[in-house]
Amino acid sequence: MDISTNKFLLAFALTLFAGLSTGIGSLFAFYARKTNKIFLSASLGFSAGVMIYVSMIEIFTEARESLEIIYGAPKGYWVTVIAFFAGVFLIALIDKIIPSKDNPHEICEIEDMTEDGTVDPVLLRMGLFSALAIAIHNFPEGLATFVANIQDPKIGISIAVAIAIHNIPEGIAVSIPIFYATGDRKKAFKYSFLSGLSEPVGALIGYFLLIKFLNASLFGLVFAGVAGIMVYISLDELLPAAEKYGEHHISIYGLIAGMGVMALCLLLFA
Repeated sequence: MDISTNKFLLAFALTLFAGLSTGIGSLFAFYARKTNKIFLSASLGFSAGVMIYVSMIEIFTEARESLEIIYGAPKGYWVTVIAFFAGVFLIALIDKIIPSKDNPHEICEIEDMTEDGTVDPVLLRMGLFSALAIAIHNFPEGLATFVANIQDPKIGISIAVAIAIHNIPEGIAVSIPIFYATGDRKKAFKYSFLSGLSEPVGALIGYFLLIKFLNASLFGLVFAGVAGIMVYISLDELLPAAEKYGEHHISIYGLIAGMGVMALCLLLFA
């Protein structure tokens, strides 16, 4: 399938933007005295709302329509559903492989740490493992963002923004323990920054592995898988984290706002 240079560069730029948002989390960690739980909860809920809405209403539907054209109505629908749950299984398997104590879902709070100027090997190990876990975890997200932008930039931009919001607290998870373990802001920022690079790396590796096989059928399969990945991330990561860092209603208001904004964007640019 022919992909223009402009479309390729836009898809890569948006994937890079989403991945490097972990650096924003690092900056929050360095210059905030206290975790802003209301903002964090609302933002995570908002991101979940965007992901769930665009996945179920737009991405899944596009995947189904594409695959039904190729395989026919009943079979194409079946293939779409199977690909959707394959995406869920893939991201769930990655979560299963990563030990829970090193899982980036366990976000550190700024006020939980104390700075005493000494190197704490436990905190340092926790930060480094978080960086590694996030790098592994972000790899398929990068491919998902990239493919979505190649297929439909309107949807891809929404996914990139939602993942960028989702990556901010992951940056906090890496930078806080490393910073308070070593007292070195540059080192903490560097590891957080590098963990986010796995998203554009995942996009490029996935693209060059699949470029010879890219066609309407494969795009439909990948799109359905992307929908599964987005829904799993929202339900397993974003909503539980939003509940943890704020009142129940704040996370729900953020969720509804995310769905509303996404619905309005799709209506305006339809």
